[in-house]
Amino acid sequence: MKLNIDKKEFDLLIEHDQIKKRTRLIGTQINVAYEKQVPVFIGVLNGSFMFMADLMKEIDIAAEICFIKLASYEGEVQKDGVQEIIGLCVDIKDREVVIVEDIIDTGNTLNYLLDRIKEKKPASISICTLLLKPKKLQHQFNNIAYVGFEIADDFVVGYGMDFNGLGRNLKDIYKAC
Repeated sequence: MKLNIDKKEFDLLIEHDQIKKRTRLIGTQINVAYEKQVPVFIGVLNGSFMFMADLMKEIDIAAEICFIKLASYEGEVQKDGVQEIIGLCVDIKDREVVIVEDIIDTGNTLNYLLDRIKEKKPASISICTLLLKPKKLQHQFNNIAYVGFEIADDFVVGYGMDFNGLGRNLKDIYKAC
């Protein structure tokens, strides 16, 4: 299935049913890992909002939710730095933290975020991402604990991810042609 967004063509990459199944499995893994704890889930806006919402529906343990907003892309172009638009809204000192990302590609945004989170002295930090581009990573992360799908270095849209602000509402994930 082909899709056009802002004069750019995209092909279907991951169907919503696959996303739901993988999200359910990740939720089960997190429930087991944090069974006797009360983690703080930090969603990275805007891209993670759909994945975070569906993931939290699978979490049965006590948990807090917070969002931050960072910007590192304009359209398909990655900016030189990361801009913090909305900061952390909860005290995470001595808390278990789960960062929820839509996608990790170069890892620059995540690296920036981890530096900021570590300054707050949490008990632990684990990372949960829907998509991971392992061949594009520019940083080493030893705390990526939950990965929905590993993908090639394709530009993707849908399920919270956008192209020039469009396509976040799509339930499937598409890759640029």
